[in-house]
Amino acid sequence: MRRVSWIFRLAGVVLAGSLFVAGITLAIAPRMWGVANSHEELPTVLPPFEPLAQRSYVYDRSGNEIAIFEKENVQPFRLAQVPPDVVKAVLAVEDKEFYVHDGVNVRSLIRATLSNFSAGATRQGASTITQQVVKNEFLAGLPRDGRYKLLQVHYALMLEKTMTKDEILERYLNTIFFGNNAYGLAAAAETYFGENVENLSLVQGAFLAGLIRSPSGYDPFNKPERARARFAQVLDRLVAERMISPPERDQLFKTWQIPEVAQVLPGRVRAPTYFTEALQDYLLNRSSLLGADAQERRSTLLRGGLKIYTTLDPVLQATAEFSRGALPNTAQGFDAAIVSLETSTGAVRVMVGGKGFKRNVSEINMALVPRQTGSSIKLFILSAAIEAGAQPTDVIDGILPCVLPNPGEPKNPFVIKNGVSKSVSTLAVMTAASINCAFARLSQIVGLHRVVDTTYRMAKSPYLFAGQTKAQRGGVDPIQPYASFATGANEMSPLDMASGGQTIANQGLHHDPYLVEYVEKGDGTRLYTHQDPGVQVLDPGVALSTIGVLKGVIKNGTGSHYPLANGRPAAGKTGTQEDNTNSWFVGLTPELSTAVWVGNPNGYIAMVDVPEFIADGVRKVQGGTYPEKIWKLYTDAALDGTPFQDWPAPPALARKPARLYLPGQECLGKLVSGTITNPNASTTTAASAPPVTDPTGTGVTTPVVAVTVPPPVIKPVDSGTTIAPDILDPHAPIPTVDPSAFVVYDCTRGLAGATISGK
Repeated sequence: MRRVSWIFRLAGVVLAGSLFVAGITLAIAPRMWGVANSHEELPTVLPPFEPLAQRSYVYDRSGNEIAIFEKENVQPFRLAQVPPDVVKAVLAVEDKEFYVHDGVNVRSLIRATLSNFSAGATRQGASTITQQVVKNEFLAGLPRDGRYKLLQVHYALMLEKTMTKDEILERYLNTIFFGNNAYGLAAAAETYFGENVENLSLVQGAFLAGLIRSPSGYDPFNKPERARARFAQVLDRLVAERMISPPERDQLFKTWQIPEVAQVLPGRVRAPTYFTEALQDYLLNRSSLLGADAQERRSTLLRGGLKIYTTLDPVLQATAEFSRGALPNTAQGFDAAIVSLETSTGAVRVMVGGKGFKRNVSEINMALVPRQTGSSIKLFILSAAIEAGAQPTDVIDGILPCVLPNPGEPKNPFVIKNGVSKSVSTLAVMTAASINCAFARLSQIVGLHRVVDTTYRMAKSPYLFAGQTKAQRGGVDPIQPYASFATGANEMSPLDMASGGQTIANQGLHHDPYLVEYVEKGDGTRLYTHQDPGVQVLDPGVALSTIGVLKGVIKNGTGSHYPLANGRPAAGKTGTQEDNTNSWFVGLTPELSTAVWVGNPNGYIAMVDVPEFIADGVRKVQGGTYPEKIWKLYTDAALDGTPFQDWPAPPALARKPARLYLPGQECLGKLVSGTITNPNASTTTAASAPPVTDPTGTGVTTPVVAVTVPPPVIKPVDSGTTIAPDILDPHAPIPTVDPSAFVVYDCTRGLAGATISGK
């Protein structure tokens, strides 16, 4: 009876099992058929893995790391670098039979497959590390259906036949996501513990292993309670695998602190700066250094594992940031920007964009923002004039007020009423005193279009170049041939001004300012090396003559308040925009070409009667106040202890001084009769003579009859025409006359006390 009973029970079990298998077969048959008919999609050989994305590192001139550029935080490493206890902890949590199975854990697979098929959706994922590698490397983007699971199994089996267990595990640990943009165990070690992967402890490794299942769900920064609960589960797993004891588990859970904020490795700099942000923009948008198109450049920079060696000098940068502190903090938020180039190469050694870069607070880099320049723009006009044949000893009129032609709006002449007035004097004197009327005339004497062309050539860079559109300039108009050019109507950045100054200081040889010395690929090969022979924009003699004039600005002109220590040779130009809204100093030495801007980043706000500045003894901020003071502090410190360098003497004058004049606004004449003792006097009539006492002693005084000197007579002569807009030849001559042979007078007003023949 017992035997019969046993037979019936066995038959029942077999029948039930058959029905179960039949049911499962009917359920999965359509999916199996689809997989069977998709055999052509199964590769006979697995494709190779894509190269691991790698962050790029940025270094300053001294080799210090100053930035990291990355899309994903990936830091490739070898499996041998990982402590064995950490590997064991990861395997204990994720796949304890990894070194036993052939890529698929059959029991886990059946459990997941039955669950997913019965639910009609994916509820359980892969259970082995090999399957997770397959999922990430080969199956991304495929729908998660039954076919997906079978493909994953097939690929996992193939992968185990083509790679060793250690190779698979190494790939897994290098690519698995741990949250907070950390891909791979090394990136996670830094992000959560500020450690190198070699220094991870067993507990740290176990904690990281616990994040793999759900990096966002167990994120310790945003969900600390869930992270701690998951940590408890991980500790239980370590106890089960006899990696720690139960008492150790309890003690760790009570005392071990889970990470609270993101970490970085000691000595690693992750905070952005004005320079590093400018560098990233330059590499992605302003050069083809990393590739021909934007997508290639972005991929190369953010995933290519580059080592980028820049021009930034850490000592000079710190010096400039300290010197910027000479500007007092104000309630209105006035700030200063500094750019300093190596004169001989154009290398950007210093970039101070403001008080300090702060994400979402003070991101605007004023070192690159164009602002109106005031009289600092005169250094370009002076250079263009001397290149066209003018000499520092040539004379020009600078009397206020002056009414000048406005080529852009002929019916609205350009009128200058404010500033310093100076009668006819030399270019050297007019530059030192920064006379607006003189330079407004000079810009038109040279030709406004030629001045614009010279400015572009002198200051050329990836940020400023001829033919640049308003959009390419960030919404700022290109440089225009305005009648108000000499008073700073155009907008230029500190980088632009330093670049133009570098051309002068380097004896006319211009180098585009640059940020990158060289770039290495991840394998150590050289991707890029900076090379620039330069362009001779100004004749060397012209540059030296310009330097000689600009030295006078510091010796006895508007920049005389802050000469360099111990008489170190320097040249410069101050600039103050109307209403003191922008103030500048461009300071030049044979070593450094530096531009300093002071103003309000938020707009053109007058720097007059600012309480904090008044307390510092400055009522109106001009180029010769804070901008030059900052330049002096920086340059004195930057060059401290270095030998004095000076430029060669300017070339000898080629001719006698000439009178510069503007045809159409200033007329020429020949003196026919009479004498002109002062062409700027209001009258030329002699005064009556005083009476003379009688020498006979009779006491009778004899009056002397006054003699009236006849007014001088001037005969007009052809004064020629202004420089045509299409004449850009820098050496085309400018209108000059011999002041001893010709009279220059205002075409509209004539010459006071003189008769113009034929009028």
